Amino acid sequence: MNKENKIIPTISLSYARKGSSTKANELGMRVMQERVYERRGEQYLLIKSPPASGKSRALMFIALDKLQNQGLRQTIIVVPEKSIGASFNNELLSQYGFWSDWVVKPKWNLCNAPGSDNGGKVKSVGAFLESNDKVLVCTHATFRFAVDAYGVEAFDNRLIAVDEFHHVSANPENKLGQYLGQFIARDRVHIVAMTGSYFRGDAEAVLAPQDESKFDTVTYTYYEQLNGYEYLKQLDICYYFYSGSYTDDILKVLESSEKTIIHIPNVNSRESTKDKIREVEHIIEELGEWQGTDPVTGFQLVKTSEGRILKIADLVDDDPTKRDRVSTALKDPVHKNNRDHVDIIIALGMAKEGFDWIWCEHALTVGYRASLTEIVQIIGRATRDAPGKTRARFTNLIAEPDASEEAVTEAVNDTLKAIAASLLMEQVLSPRFEFKSKNAEGGPIEGFDYGDEGYDPEKCNVGFNHETGQMQIEIKGLFEPKSEEATRICREDLNEVIATFVQDKNIIERGLFDEEMVPEELTQVRMGKIIKEKYPELDTEDQEAIRQHAIAALNLTQQSKQTATKNTAGSDGPITNTALIDGVRKFVMDVRELDIDLIDRINPFSEAYAILSKALSEDSLKQVAAVIAAKRVSIPYEEARVLTERAVQFKKERGRLPDINSQDPWEKRMAEGVAALQRYSAQQKAAQGSGGGI
Repeated sequence: MNKENKIIPTISLSYARKGSSTKANELGMRVMQERVYERRGEQYLLIKSPPASGKSRALMFIALDKLQNQGLRQTIIVVPEKSIGASFNNELLSQYGFWSDWVVKPKWNLCNAPGSDNGGKVKSVGAFLESNDKVLVCTHATFRFAVDAYGVEAFDNRLIAVDEFHHVSANPENKLGQYLGQFIARDRVHIVAMTGSYFRGDAEAVLAPQDESKFDTVTYTYYEQLNGYEYLKQLDICYYFYSGSYTDDILKVLESSEKTIIHIPNVNSRESTKDKIREVEHIIEELGEWQGTDPVTGFQLVKTSEGRILKIADLVDDDPTKRDRVSTALKDPVHKNNRDHVDIIIALGMAKEGFDWIWCEHALTVGYRASLTEIVQIIGRATRDAPGKTRARFTNLIAEPDASEEAVTEAVNDTLKAIAASLLMEQVLSPRFEFKSKNAEGGPIEGFDYGDEGYDPEKCNVGFNHETGQMQIEIKGLFEPKSEEATRICREDLNEVIATFVQDKNIIERGLFDEEMVPEELTQVRMGKIIKEKYPELDTEDQEAIRQHAIAALNLTQQSKQTATKNTAGSDGPITNTALIDGVRKFVMDVRELDIDLIDRINPFSEAYAILSKALSEDSLKQVAAVIAAKRVSIPYEEARVLTERAVQFKKERGRLPDINSQDPWEKRMAEGVAALQRYSAQQKAAQGSGGGI
């Protein structure tokens, strides 16, 4: 494998390593936990915080307060899978300064109980509801069956805490989401929802808008977490393309000296050899000479060419006796802080959400995963802070599109998804953008650094708050949100909007490979449509404000990265946190007057195309483009309707309709949309006239 052509150096960011996110206050709470505890009186609380930021313990603090001081009878903690139940085991919080310890009686942690979710465990939930005990932990499935059996009324006056909340969906077929909607409608419980990635891979809304509006949100960003770590300073996210079988190339991206979690592909995926056991054996053979199995842990022992003995945990083997022994050894609390306990973990469906191995330096995933949410979760396995761990990386090894492959369309699809994931993660890892409309009354805000020259009232300014990680950017002509809900969305939810945008395949295809595509068609029409569908209850002006804020966040991240990359082109180090900020400042200065019209004219996928062209051979890139071109169609009805709406706005501003012969490509595209809608209308009238004559 030619590494120069195969690597997509998508993201490499360095952080300040201030230690603030790991320091505890007098009650034993870290920054994020303290922020959550301040909102402990809220009935409905949504915690958006990255993996490893301490959400489980944050819940313990507020649950104890609700039981002791707010009059709630019990707490029920709901997790997606049994292994995550261990996150809520007993904790001696009092030894760190809190006024109570966290205690879960063994019989009420149903994640450790034998039996099926819809059998004896449901009866156990019923027994708990009748008891005087305070805390129960169960899986999402057990909870769903329990609500089926006892009804929502049985849970009155209790705290329901849902971990990994992105599993919930507003889709009526999602039973957990359906029941939560009923709990909210009845309004007799408190709900705490926790997630590291509030967006879903299927782009479904997690909660219905009317339900989500009732939640108070605590957001703690990836940037705040990584910037405040004590040890981990650098995070790299890379995509590698291979041809042939992945087992032939995996050793070219796997360093045996790094603590690594390897996720091999699902047996039904295109990347799989269809023999998962043989795949694991091949990886072990490539790493060195097998020395046998540790009788206590079940780990495979492998001697490398340098003479080191690697301890490899195989979670792929279906033999329950073997896998349970390995899984138990990995969860052994005695070895939680022992770096030498295990070296490499090989998994298939396990070791993703809630899997806590602080020493993991490299998360290596073969084959593109089902959703952007899963990518974020897997990256989270490597972003724990640990002594001596200064660098972490995520690698996605995916098949290179090949003209000779029958599954070339599938390979192209995976490639587009990888680009989407990289765009999203770049946004997630950046400082939080806060946009303000540039006006004469504007001025500097306390706590923000405006660079060496300070705040200039004649220019669009960029300020950075070093404590909160917020970046404030002035933009001329920016719509400000009017309603409280739209303001909240612009402040808290831009990543969810961007996630929906970048995981739309048609949008990525147009952005990457349609040479005739006008950027405004993506930034105004496509993003506008997403906003209207996502927030139908907001008025047109608030929808437009959210659209402008989301596109500004995505495009400024891309432009600043481009600028920062050029500035550090001669250096070996990664783009630092300050380089990204400097990149935004330089971009704003270079354009003289930063306005929303300019931002709308930037294709948010241009930087992604540059990365893709470096990573793929010319033939492969042509093949990707050919597959996309074969699917291109004329303007669909819905897009023509939105273009016509934009044309009406254009007429209000300019006093005339867009000209189809205009040299401005966006004006020409709007005119084409008007013409297309007229054709659709004529066809509909003709069809109705034809129908009336029969």
